[in-house]
Amino acid sequence: MARQHYIVPQGTIENTLTVRLGAGNATSDNYSDKEVGKFVKFTAESTFALTSAGDPIEAAIVSVELATQNGWSIGAVLQEGIMSVTCDGLQATPGTGTIAVGDYVVTGTVVAKGTALSAYPKVCKATNQPGATVTSADNVIANLNAAIAKVTDQVKNSVYAWRVVSLGTAGTGAVGTTAVIQRVQC
Repeated sequence: MARQHYIVPQGTIENTLTVRLGAGNATSDNYSDKEVGKFVKFTAESTFALTSAGDPIEAAIVSVELATQNGWSIGAVLQEGIMSVTCDGLQATPGTGTIAVGDYVVTGTVVAKGTALSAYPKVCKATNQPGATVTSADNVIANLNAAIAKVTDQVKNSVYAWRVVSLGTAGTGAVGTTAVIQRVQC
């Protein structure tokens, strides 16, 4: 049997950042270790909160302290490197479609705060891939707002770009399969 090699995540704390976690410092806003592995976005001074479906991935929670600081949950987030994820289809239609090596991804279907992940976090192929050409149809005045939204999404997806680098042994990118993503530095 031929040997195969796939990119796989390698654990490291060198790429982590200690931050405040949550929407605020009230007890109801506090995070627990059930949030480990979930995607987050920068929301305020030194603060990250859980992403919603379709949001660019700015980081992933790797640890949460049990004690709070001034009411805030404190934890570490991974902002770069590589991580395993679960394919969740296309951004426009989560749960359907496939993801290919080289596709840029955004947050897929999310698991609610307070509920631990039962698999890797889900990602969807971004509708607006960084570097994609704006089409002539986007330049029509009637479509101007849509064109602006498309370019805005492309910019956000470029700044927080995570790209599929391996589909592993499954190799299909189908919904529910595991993939590996890597942060792309622009």
